[in-house]
This record gives sequence, C-alpha cells and structure tokens, in this order.
Amino acid sequence: MRAPTGSVAGLCSASATMFAVGMAFLGYWGVYEPVGWRGSDFVVVILALIGFAALGSVPWIVTTPVTEEGAEKVESARRALALGVALIWLSVLIAVFS
Repeated sequence: MRAPTGSVAGLCSASATMFAVGMAFLGYWGVYEPVGWRGSDFVVVILALIGFAALGSVPWIVTTPVTEEGAEKVESARRALALGVALIWLSVLIAVFS
C-alpha cells in the first residue's frame, strides 16, 4: 500500500519539531547548573538522549531507498517518531515530578 502524499515531509518536520521542543526543555531544565546530579537527573538525560536518537533517525528511515514499489518505510518511521515523542515527554514528566 502506498503511503499518503506528504507523509515523508510530515514525518520529517514532526521529528524536527519534537527535537527542537526536547532541546528547549533540556536548556530550560538546567543541565548546566553547578549543583550535583541526582539519580533522577541521569534518568531524565538518558531518556531524552534515546528519544533524540529515535527522532533523529526518522528522516533517515523514511528516506531510505527501497527495492520495490510500495515498500516505503513510513510505518517504521512512524514507530520511531512515536518512540521519540514518548521518551521526550516521559523525561519531561520525570523532571517535573522529581
């Protein structure tokens, strides 16, 4: 089944937007404060970094050349986007409530 028109551009822009939101969160959260880190701080950063990796891989996944017509990688890119968004928001929630 063919992917809907605009799926590639939509996935790429959505991943870039969430990447920017995550970076703004880390900048606002205070990674650079001189206070010692707690265990929850490490969890927040690790989850965010894994989320950034997933979001950064979305354009690469969705634009990967395929051998046969109709075998787009849109579903895999959607999963990577969902994983990245979930991890970024999870790190935000942990940072807020810890």
